[in-house]
Amino acid sequence: MLDPSSSEEESDGIVEEESKEVMAPQAGSRISPSRTSESSGGLAPSSSRSSARPTSPSPSAASEEKEDLEKLQRDEEERKKKLQLYVFVMRCIAYPFNAKQPTDMARRQQKITKQQLQQTKDRFQAFLNGDTQIVADEAFINAVQSYYEVFLKSDRVAKMVQSGGFSASDFRDVFKRHIEKRVRSLPEIDGLSKETVLSSWMAKFDTIYRGDEDPRKAQQRMTASAASELILSKDQLYEMFQNILGIKKFEHQLLYQACQLDNLDEQAAQIRRELDGRLQMADQIARGGKFPKFVSKDMEAMYIEELKSSVNQLMANLESMPVSKGGEFKLQKLKRGHNTSIIDMGQEDENTLSKSDVVLSFTLEVVIMEVQGLKSLAPNRIVYCTMEVEGGEKLQTDQAEASKPTWGTQGDFTTTHPLPGVKVKLFTESTGVLALEDKELGRVVLHPTPNSPKQSELHKMTVTKACPDQDLKIKLAIRMDKPQNMKHCGYLWAFGKNVWKRWKKRFFVLVQVSQYTFAMCSYREKKSEPQELLQLDGYTVDYSDPQPGLDGGRAFFNAVKEGDTVIFASDDEQDRILWVQAMYRATGQSHKPVPPTQVQKLNSKGGASAQMDAPISQFYADRAQKHGMDEFISANPCSFDHASLFEMGWFSPGQVFVLDEYCARNGVRGCHRHLCYLRDLLERAENGAIIDPTLLHYSFAFCASHVHGNRPDGLSTVKVDEKERFEDIKERLRVILENQIVNFRYCFPFGRPEGALKATLSLLERVLMKDIVTPVPPEEVKGVIRKCLEQAAQLNYERIKEYAKIEENVGRLVTPAKKLEETIRLAELVIEVLQQNQEHHAEAFAWWTDLMVEHAENFLALYAIDMDAALEIQSPESWDSFPLFQLLNDFLRTDYHLCNGKFHKHLQDLYAPLVVRYVDLMESSIAQSIHKGFERESWEPVNNGSGTSEDLFWKLDALQTFIRDLHWPEEEFAKHLESRIKLMSSNMIENCVKRTRMAFESKLAKSSKSTDFRISPTLCTMFNVMVDAKDQSAKLCAMELGQEKQFHSQIDDLIEESVRDMIQLLVAKFVAILEGVLAKISRYDEGTLFSSFLSFTVKAASKYVDVPKPGMDVADGYVTFVRHSQDMLRDKVNEEVYIERLFDQWYTATMNLLGTWLTERMDQQLHVYQLKILIRITKKKYRDFRLQGVLDSTLNSKMYDTVRNRLTLEEATASVREGGMQGISMKDSDEEDEEDD
Repeated sequence: MLDPSSSEEESDGIVEEESKEVMAPQAGSRISPSRTSESSGGLAPSSSRSSARPTSPSPSAASEEKEDLEKLQRDEEERKKKLQLYVFVMRCIAYPFNAKQPTDMARRQQKITKQQLQQTKDRFQAFLNGDTQIVADEAFINAVQSYYEVFLKSDRVAKMVQSGGFSASDFRDVFKRHIEKRVRSLPEIDGLSKETVLSSWMAKFDTIYRGDEDPRKAQQRMTASAASELILSKDQLYEMFQNILGIKKFEHQLLYQACQLDNLDEQAAQIRRELDGRLQMADQIARGGKFPKFVSKDMEAMYIEELKSSVNQLMANLESMPVSKGGEFKLQKLKRGHNTSIIDMGQEDENTLSKSDVVLSFTLEVVIMEVQGLKSLAPNRIVYCTMEVEGGEKLQTDQAEASKPTWGTQGDFTTTHPLPGVKVKLFTESTGVLALEDKELGRVVLHPTPNSPKQSELHKMTVTKACPDQDLKIKLAIRMDKPQNMKHCGYLWAFGKNVWKRWKKRFFVLVQVSQYTFAMCSYREKKSEPQELLQLDGYTVDYSDPQPGLDGGRAFFNAVKEGDTVIFASDDEQDRILWVQAMYRATGQSHKPVPPTQVQKLNSKGGASAQMDAPISQFYADRAQKHGMDEFISANPCSFDHASLFEMGWFSPGQVFVLDEYCARNGVRGCHRHLCYLRDLLERAENGAIIDPTLLHYSFAFCASHVHGNRPDGLSTVKVDEKERFEDIKERLRVILENQIVNFRYCFPFGRPEGALKATLSLLERVLMKDIVTPVPPEEVKGVIRKCLEQAAQLNYERIKEYAKIEENVGRLVTPAKKLEETIRLAELVIEVLQQNQEHHAEAFAWWTDLMVEHAENFLALYAIDMDAALEIQSPESWDSFPLFQLLNDFLRTDYHLCNGKFHKHLQDLYAPLVVRYVDLMESSIAQSIHKGFERESWEPVNNGSGTSEDLFWKLDALQTFIRDLHWPEEEFAKHLESRIKLMSSNMIENCVKRTRMAFESKLAKSSKSTDFRISPTLCTMFNVMVDAKDQSAKLCAMELGQEKQFHSQIDDLIEESVRDMIQLLVAKFVAILEGVLAKISRYDEGTLFSSFLSFTVKAASKYVDVPKPGMDVADGYVTFVRHSQDMLRDKVNEEVYIERLFDQWYTATMNLLGTWLTERMDQQLHVYQLKILIRITKKKYRDFRLQGVLDSTLNSKMYDTVRNRLTLEEATASVREGGMQGISMKDSDEEDEEDD
């Protein structure tokens, strides 16, 4: 079984209010505080009524006076009850013998107050405003900003702080959990681990949280807090309960002295009297039949046995206390095993003491001061003293001269004789040569007692015959300490029936053998065992009148037992009072002897006495009686209903310790104690306080175990009242626990206090059990939690709607855009709530994960109503609602439990038609833009293509990005969307390619076929459109799902085919231009009339003027055309592969054309002008295409070799026939080229 103190200590910080506010009503929470509050509350209406009727002041004034009088009476009654309770508590503190102060106390965390919360907010706000000197990066600032907005500014945190449920450690732990995810998401940095980043961030957090406060002050507060958890001293406990019960200092002093709390014997005797009273009360209940109402009639006999058993247990605990004074609150076991037999009150024979059981040990201190009257010895003679206790060793003082015989020497002895004999002898050193021993001058024999005077006194010595000084005196002091088990001693006259059968004066010692065994023993001198003894068990001591016929003794008292009476008498009245008080403590009797009145008066007028204990105690008793305290001191604890006086549990270790001692000592039943504790905790919980479920769980389990007969504290009886109260508290507790689960986000914000929600769920399961053995069916627990979470979903949604300030907008027009904005804002809050539930509360509901999923679905279903209403009023042509889908879908698709759940499917069903419609409209819009764009296309270069192509590819990419960012969760529809978009992109790009090819062909057909033809930028732009189309198709048309790859391959084939056609058209154009050049020089063919005419004309003209070389302008024009076309294509077209392919085909086609043209004139000799032009064109073409990167394998083709050989041959022939080529030759073409350039 758990220790109540430890269980309550573990969580005392949760319920810890200010000490005075918490503890003050506990003393009598049934008795007067409630009635006081009711009466004070009732005063206000009466006063208002009286002020409303000023015409009748007399009845109103009389009523107010009566109420004031009643209030004073109630206050006085309350004060008396608190004083009475304080007396009982003081006795528990003064002599505890059942409970121990707990030493395994849990560390308390410092609570956060409202002022500290505001101060923390200000410090973090100052950091965010840049008003501090703390250096931080953007990531840390963002984390602090989120922590400030989400946690510190939360209303739930403010309410929790107000209830006292947050500590500084909680604030730090929440921030640590908050940043852990952020730090993990940061990119890796070489040489800087994420643990280092986390530690750095936490250090900065501590700096912000602490602000400018000196760390030493925080350490001092922690030290003070730790000091409050130490084991408290008696004085600290007294002061604590003075504050709790409102006891004044002087009242405490009066009660303390009158109760003799510093006298442990008196306190032990008080306990024995209380226990004896409880046994008598049990006997009265058994005889009178006035039993409490039990659930079964058979429990009445068990009840008496339980009462006696509890008293016997207390007796055993008291018996285990050491007789000697030990350390504070420390328990020790006696080695004498037979003493525990007193627990069995029926076996009296076993309790009989023998003389050997009574063992006393005394310590004597003998101090020899000086000797007086020593005159006969010479002044320089040496004297010394010896001292011994009979039966012990002998000690000697230092030596002194006879002229000054003083020593001040102390000797310490131990003895077991209550009346020891102490011998002190005076010696002088012998001067004779033959003397064997020193000469004794005198001696004195004393028989001290513990009551003997402690100061030094002069004693006359018995001198020897050899000492002429007959008036020797010695001054010495004997201090005999009283052992702890000797309670009183002195000389008494005694007479009894079985012991001390002769009226005679004897030396008596009251010996405590154990806590419950005392004996009156008479001793003779020099004897360690008593001559006779009387065991005081069952005796009652009281004052008595003088007995006739007994000579000797002045003040009489007796000890009476059934069948036996022992008469005692002392020579002094004060001595009688001390003896009666000591024996009264020893017998444990309930009757308190009171001295006769005349004796008290006599003592009040009498002089001083050697023993001042009796007058002092009587003085304090008189003072207490004067101040009205005697009724509280003399009150019989057995006559009080301690259950009603002490109802509340306690929270600090010292309070738990005193409560445990009080309940054990006064018989407060454990079930009643815990029921009252539960009732008080439930009242605080109903008023908004945060209660640790561990406290509730322990007390509830204890009461449930008791009510169902499991005997947690050894009690088998169950009262009807206990069972009824337990059932009532069980129902109240169930309601509170269910309410806490419904409000789990607000009762346990951010999962704090740590583990509290999990403990609450465990306690609810315990409360739902019908008994302590049969577990509640899981389905029943699940049903209760399901109902709570359904209500929680409704509550949480209403709270976030209120937080978002979304109203129903009844009676006023709200624009669709405004409604959609509110819905998106609400969606963000919904997601935040679900994320916090998962992060902070999912662990507590680990056994009911499906219920948390249902809770989330119910929560989302409530949001779905508002979402549907907002989407219904949106325009069909508006696509502003898609961000709402993306926001919700991005959260839902990553949640394992909510993905494709009810709300997620509803969201898909809602948006699937919108997505299809959006794609349809976008397809139509893009198709129209392509058609209109190409009709108006100027083919001016824009980025990588033309204006129309750029617009097309941007729209297709934007549409695909939009569909991809939707992350459609349903796989089949997602595939359909992807296929649809890819197919549409393929069709649109195909259309673009075809329109571009048509435009290219049309543009080329309209251009010139002469060497004046120039490659325009528009033609290059068309080539670039093809290039861009190929690049975009790889991104827009590619699919990774098997056969759908055909989209990409088909459009690639189309682009390649179109590019090939465009190159062929352009090459054909170039060939046609070369054909035009060759057609011009064909006029110089050998054997034609035009050739002869042209030759004659040139020759005739050259005689008179400088005629240009015929045909060079044609060659130069063609060379210029070729170079311009090459430069334009190389500069404007973006694809190198296409340029190389074009140049290869261009070179090959034109070289083939030259070869064909020469082959046709194989039988003819070329005209010199034809030869010059051809050599010029061939060499320039070869050189230019080589510079453009055409491969040598292409350049040095067979056709080129054929053309080069023919032209070389023709050149040789012309040189012989015409006399030279005027510098134009196939061999020296480089020099020619330099001249031409």
